This record gives sequence, structure tokens and C-alpha cells, in this order.
Amino acid sequence: MTTAIHDAAVVTVDPEDRVIYGGAVAIEGNRIAAVGASADILARYPQAERIDARGKALMPGFANIHTHLCMNIARGVFEDLSPSHKPPFSDGLAPLPLPPLEPEERRVIGQLGVLEAVRCGTTAILEDWTGIEGYADALAATGVRFLLAERAWDKAKGGIGGQGGFEVDRALGERCIASIEALHAKRNGSASGRITIGVSAWAPDMCSPELLKDLRALQQRLDTVATIHLNQIWGEVAAVKAVRGRLPTEYLDDVGFLNNRMIGAHCRCMEPREEALLGRCGCSVAFNSAIAARRGLSPRIADLEAGGCNIGMGTDNMAEDMLEVVRTGMFMERVRRADGRAPTPEQALRWATVNGYRAMGISDGGALIPGYKADLVMLDLQRAHMVPVMRVIPNIVHQGQGRDVQDVMVDGQWVMRNGAVLNMDEERIVAEAQRIGRVAWKRLFDSRPDLAVPAGFAPLY
Repeated sequence: MTTAIHDAAVVTVDPEDRVIYGGAVAIEGNRIAAVGASADILARYPQAERIDARGKALMPGFANIHTHLCMNIARGVFEDLSPSHKPPFSDGLAPLPLPPLEPEERRVIGQLGVLEAVRCGTTAILEDWTGIEGYADALAATGVRFLLAERAWDKAKGGIGGQGGFEVDRALGERCIASIEALHAKRNGSASGRITIGVSAWAPDMCSPELLKDLRALQQRLDTVATIHLNQIWGEVAAVKAVRGRLPTEYLDDVGFLNNRMIGAHCRCMEPREEALLGRCGCSVAFNSAIAARRGLSPRIADLEAGGCNIGMGTDNMAEDMLEVVRTGMFMERVRRADGRAPTPEQALRWATVNGYRAMGISDGGALIPGYKADLVMLDLQRAHMVPVMRVIPNIVHQGQGRDVQDVMVDGQWVMRNGAVLNMDEERIVAEAQRIGRVAWKRLFDSRPDLAVPAGFAPLY
């Protein structure tokens, strides 16, 4: 069956950034068959199922290339607990630990994150976490495309940014590698190809040179994408310099970890020579603009891009709204550059769509181009905050909201239609997530009376 979505404002994100007003997209199976004027497409496919998209924008779905779905348990908590940007540096990214979750709790909080992601137009997600196999079935059932990256590290004590030196736990690193291999053997290519498996190194200050070399060899053997948190906070930079005598990016280069299938997440505490090094290696960068704004840090995206890096975007922690990420990223770069015109909305949208798919190893996704994967979304333009629509891409980037997304298709299958999410029980997930939040945080504070409860915390007793 061919489907023809017609009379839309078609945002192609093709190499020319074409917008076709009154345009149409034909879909056959899981691929885009044709893109063009509605009259031409409907004449070419007279037997197609027709979907009238008047008053809507049709565009590729977002690729979120850096998130941790289970960290949505910390919404409203961790956003205001960032570590210091100046010495003395603390150990970890927040003074509170993340509440440990039971297996079923992880499944629900993971589904909650995907639910928000779908509602905000995301079609592909890179999930970086531990124990992913425990909730992989729940993710696959959502119908979304995933690159699942099981995390590895071998630092025995302490977290990111800790200044206490480095003690190796080789058995820990070996267990992490075994988990990656098991997840790949079971899940890679599953869910009709929507699920692929990558390799994640936690961060330069959490991994020994031996582990990084082993992970690079594993990446090559599995023929997949690797990712790492890189130059995330200044404490990390100081820790790597103290232990390795090098900047984090230089350390990764020394051990051969940098490559053109590596995604560096954050890259916001960098020296110019590190940015140039990433570019020479053809690495991708996950510009996680919303969490960067919350932490009061931002990467030099113009320099990274000019140096040769592929720029994608991610939500990182406690949120899955890629529309917010695109807008925040454009605004932050304009402030950083002191330039009210650059980057353009078109550039920011490209980061979050076709560039993100490329970073995830998908060269035929993230744009409305014949032959590409049918991963697309439709937004309602007939809203008070959107009209009049004269330039649809700036409308979406400057004014768009998650609630404007009405329809989401992944691999030629609808996962949201007319505002209804099809593969998840939204009411149950939202109710369960609220219950789990209370239970998990109460469990943490009961077990750790030394922890201070943040101001404004909801009653748990």
C-alpha cells in the first residue's frame, strides 16, 4: 500500500533546504517514494491512500543522539544541582545520587521518556545507560527507532569530576564489555531493524587506557557507533589532566578512541586544539543545549563545525523535548557568537534531524528525500502561536511547541496519529511514573538519612 500525504508545507531538510508549500510525500513500505507538488504526486500514485494535511507541516522526525531515559526520575531535582565550574571540584554531577530503580520501575520511567519524545516529534533515540536489556523490550514495543549504547567504565571509586586519582577495577571493565557483547548478540537488528546496538564509554576520567583500547576494538569488531561523555564539566578536565597529563580529547586520541563513528556528548569545556582534533577525526558532537543552558555552559558549535565535526543534538537528562533543544541551541549559539542571525533556524533544524541520523550511522534518514527511511512527523500550524505562517521553518524553530506534533511515523508505521500515541498506554504510564517517583525518592532518603532533601520537595510521608 502506498500512502500519499498531500497539501502540506513539506520541510525536506534536503541539501537545498527546500520547503514545498502545497507539497506531498508518497510512502511505500518503510521508504519515502516521492516528494513534490501535491498535484504531481497524486497523479503519479492514483491508487494511494490519501491523507489530507492542509494546515500542517510535514517534516523529518528528530534524532535525539544523547539521552538517559531512566534519569527522568530526577525531573525538577537535578536541573538545579550542577557542580561548580571552578575549583574545588566535587565528585559527580549532583550532590544527590539517582534513586535506584527496580526492573519494572525502569521500564515505566523509560516508557515515560519515550512517550514525551514521541509527543515532541522524535523518531530516533540514542539511549546511553546500564542494564539496558532489562527494559529493551519495552523500548522496542514503542515503535521508535533506537541505538542502544550499554555503558562501560573501570574506575573503581568515584564519579565524573572526582579528583581522587584513578584506581582500576579490571573486573568491572570486563563485565561491562560482556554486557555490551550480550546486548549486541541479542538485540542488534531486532524489531525489523529499528534496534541497533552501540558501544558507550562513560567518560575519559572513568575509563583506563586499556579499557578505551578494548572498547575501540569492540566497536570495530561489531561495526557500530561509539559514544562517550566528553569535556562535560571542568572537574572532568581537571581530573584527566591530573591523572593522564593530557586534555580529555588528547587522551582519547592517544589511545586511538577518536574516529568518524564516534559521538562526543557535550564537548563544552574544551581548548581550541581539542575542537580541531575532533574535527580532524571526523567525530560527531551531541549538542545537548537544554542541559547545557541549565548548567550554565555551552560548546563552541561554530568552531567544532568549522573544524569538521558533524553536529547533532540531544536532550541528555530529565527531558525528551527536542523542539526545546533545537530552539535553545540556536539561541545559545547566537548569544555566544553575539550574532542575531546565525545560526539560522534551518541550520539548527538540520543538526537535530539529518545530522543526528548520520551520527547514529543512518545515512538514509532524517530528511524527506526519495529512498530515505519513512521517519516523519506532522505538526498543526493552525494555532494562535504559529499563524500567520510565512516561513515555516522559522515558525517551527522559534514558535513550535511539543503539543503541535499531531502525527509521528517511524519506518513507515504510525506511532502517533491525530494526537493519540498508539503503542503505549499513556494514562497508565503517567500515573505509574508519578507513583514510582514518590516511592523511589522516599526509598533513597529513608536509606540515606545523611542526604539533605532539596527545598520545595513534595511530601513523601
